[in-house]
Amino acid sequence: MLELTMAAVTAADAGATAGMQMADAPSDPDAVLRVGRDRSVCRLSTPDDWLFVSRVHLEFRCGPDGTWRLTWLRGSQPEPSCEVRLTVGGHAQPMTYGGTVPLPRGGSGEVVVQDLAEPRSVNVGFYHEV
Repeated sequence: MLELTMAAVTAADAGATAGMQMADAPSDPDAVLRVGRDRSVCRLSTPDDWLFVSRVHLEFRCGPDGTWRLTWLRGSQPEPSCEVRLTVGGHAQPMTYGGTVPLPRGGSGEVVVQDLAEPRSVNVGFYHEV
């Protein structure tokens, strides 16, 4: 099971948990959880006017072996208007636009989508229960 929690944070409400969303999915092959502005395909969705987040921005997908992978999907623009960082075990690493990274089995961490134009972010915590 992969559990996600998401908070949309602006400078004005940093540290607040209002508007927190949660989603989960079993660790079955091809199970998918998506984050973005398009509520029709994303289990966790951001405000419509947060254009630094693509319609479908992040995809968590379970592989045949039960390992989850995180992909920063490429949007309609050639260059992103945000940064995406993955933190696991206190170690933060930037993600590549269009890149995919495996998540630790039985681990937890956070993915931060940081707007480059304004002090706001989307913070997605994850926990992989085995």
